[in-house]
Amino acid sequence: MQYCEAEYFEHTYHTNGDDGSLHFENHVNLFRRTEMGKNATMRDLCLDSSGLPVRRLCEDKSGIATWEQLKNVSCQAGNKISWGLNQLHEELLRGDNQEVISAKLRHSLSEARGQLTPVDVYITAQIFTSLVDQQQYNTALSANLISICSELMNIDANNVLWLSAKLNATNVLLDNFEKNMDALSKHLVSKDRCGKVIEEAARESAQSGVELINYADTGVQALLSSNLSVFYVNPACNNITGMAIFSAAGLDRRKSSGNFWYSFFNANKSVASLKQEDHLEIAVYLPGQLWRQLQDRGASFFVLKVYANDALFVETSEQRKPPSGKVLSITIPEFDQFKLLSEELPNAVQFLLRKPEDVHVDCAYWNYQTWRKNGITTGRNMFDDVVLCETYHLTQFAALLGVYYLPEHHKTILTHATYAGCGLSLFGMLGIFLTAVLVSKWRAQASTKVLLNLCFALTQQLTLFLIFTNGRWTKKENCWILGPILHYSVLVIFSWMLIISLLQYQRYVTVLGVDRPHHYIFISAIVAWTLPLIPTLLIVLLDNESYKLTPDAFCYPSNNGLLLGVVLPIALVTIANALMMMRIVYSVNHVLSPRRKLIFQQLRLFVLLFFLLGISWIFGLCSYFKLGIAFSYLFCLTTTLQGFVLFLYFVPFNATHRLAWLQCLCPKLVREDVPKHKTQIQSTTFSTSSSKKHTLKVN
Repeated sequence: MQYCEAEYFEHTYHTNGDDGSLHFENHVNLFRRTEMGKNATMRDLCLDSSGLPVRRLCEDKSGIATWEQLKNVSCQAGNKISWGLNQLHEELLRGDNQEVISAKLRHSLSEARGQLTPVDVYITAQIFTSLVDQQQYNTALSANLISICSELMNIDANNVLWLSAKLNATNVLLDNFEKNMDALSKHLVSKDRCGKVIEEAARESAQSGVELINYADTGVQALLSSNLSVFYVNPACNNITGMAIFSAAGLDRRKSSGNFWYSFFNANKSVASLKQEDHLEIAVYLPGQLWRQLQDRGASFFVLKVYANDALFVETSEQRKPPSGKVLSITIPEFDQFKLLSEELPNAVQFLLRKPEDVHVDCAYWNYQTWRKNGITTGRNMFDDVVLCETYHLTQFAALLGVYYLPEHHKTILTHATYAGCGLSLFGMLGIFLTAVLVSKWRAQASTKVLLNLCFALTQQLTLFLIFTNGRWTKKENCWILGPILHYSVLVIFSWMLIISLLQYQRYVTVLGVDRPHHYIFISAIVAWTLPLIPTLLIVLLDNESYKLTPDAFCYPSNNGLLLGVVLPIALVTIANALMMMRIVYSVNHVLSPRRKLIFQQLRLFVLLFFLLGISWIFGLCSYFKLGIAFSYLFCLTTTLQGFVLFLYFVPFNATHRLAWLQCLCPKLVREDVPKHKTQIQSTTFSTSSSKKHTLKVN
């Protein structure tokens, strides 16, 4: 193995004076001895414009380790916090006590809470590497490392960890933390430790703020904190092969200082019974047969690490996929060749992870670049509170939200597009209402009354949307009121779209023999406004707690209420409307086939029916089932514009209504002798071979 030897390097420090002027100062720094193919940083901090350390590659030039050429380097020395952390690293490299350095690091990060920068995370990762390389493991050091990682997991600004991940700092942290915790297992739960409490371990960990638990009789030791906990288990002591964490108290559960509860169970426990436990957050289970097979191959204990969030698991790609909750790490230190050689375990390890309600998740593992799903089986019941995962290899695991994750920039674009579309639709429906007031003959038509009802329902829903986007109203305690109202408004819209679909089907397909009741508009209104009350009231009366606040600040049904009360009726109506629209388009196209010049009218009819009948909700169903981000865009762009498209068809594109507005706004510009036929509702009349007469209205 070749190295680039340590080399002094001169660069310029620049600082800002009190008067805002820029000052430059020459400084002689040092690049340490570095392995070929790796990057080195300077002994004294030298930060570029983005706040990251300037690095220098030890290149491979014809098999010879050679330093990369750097010229005219001008950098910053860093703030007081970064400089102090860098000095700690220098002290450690000089051979100072590990426990003392780790305690100082823990204290420094705690004092700097909220002020940490990417370079601070990078230096911390370098300190972790040096600590692990020295291979001196004890409980006090490990407790300090848990406290340090727990502190970093509290960083609010995601870009801090994301930028540090560009230098691989978060992965270095994770890898060295896992190595240290695994190495400590021989000290805590080796074969000769059953029934022996390690008193000095409790004293060593006390100052770090990490709770040490000793259940020597059951072969379990653990280091617990609010963000990160490590459990060491020796099944030979009392046949313990699994553990679970809960968010609330219960039978046979122990309380931790990190405000969670935990319990252990033996090889006879079943996964089915675990899934029924209330408030279960995470659980892991090694079946008895699997553990016996591992014992035959030399294993004697295993280590479980539970991360409260995914802060340290940073993907640097744009398509970042966040886990939905806690991250679980499973290792068998004496049997690590399964992970290193990518071999499969003889039987599957089973674990349970809590997931958001009504959301598809995929069990995945971290490969120190991204979350991967291959080789892991995921339970597919989306209405379970927890998801069952099975794996044949050991590493860190989590439940990913959906098949794909919607990145923040896509969310921003869709949010702006939604607001713009809703604004245009509200404007369009206002135009339709005013046109109905202005044109009395149109207002008196039965079809117009149906349209006005649909527009009123759409206006109601968009108004509710604006209410929900106001943070003052969208609180959990208001969900039992606002949730049913929004639920009802959505179903009303679909009721009217189904009625309109049936009326259009009668007009274009069943032309002869249509016998509508005398008051069919009144009857339609009663059905459309009362039928949606049935599923809404059923959920309110039978399962009112089903209405919950979603991450998007909407109160909506959950679990079976969502499936039966929202998804099912929307899907049935949308599919029925789509089938009727295809039949209408086919019928019109068949009749007009000799009249190719009317192709434009056919296209206008298709677009009108597409929006009028809510066919765009097919895109919404595809988006709901996570079939691709393209459907999210299609759904957003088409559904929010429904009211505006109807306005274009029934007002500006209609000669009569357009003329009425021109006469109202600019009477002098409108000729008084406009021929009467120009003011009639435009139609195209044609005959079929069976002498049926169709009127194609596309206004």
